[in-house]
Amino acid sequence: MGKLTYDSSLTVDFDDRVLAHIQLVVGAKLRRGESFYFSWRDDPPVGGGRSTVWMHPGISLAYKYFGSKVPVLNRDWVEALSLSANSATGLQLMAEPAQRTPLALRPGG
Repeated sequence: MGKLTYDSSLTVDFDDRVLAHIQLVVGAKLRRGESFYFSWRDDPPVGGGRSTVWMHPGISLAYKYFGSKVPVLNRDWVEALSLSANSATGLQLMAEPAQRTPLALRPGG
């Protein structure tokens, strides 16, 4: 289970595979200087519900992965998450779709 730390005050657990896809999409938006909302469903142990944060290039983010292997990314999921991030409601974390297009890209490379 990886961790996303937002503004040194909020830490959220995500599966390493999910976190790798989030990192790619968020990084692309922030590199372009774009701000946006990011929303996800909270796990039952932390109350169920939903959380949303305002992602801005000036707010610090840290990604901490549990495993040492970088997961292979699903191009279709990256595209779906990117479309979501570019919408008025912002990035909505969604289930991974079946991969139709192989992607050799790994985060950071």
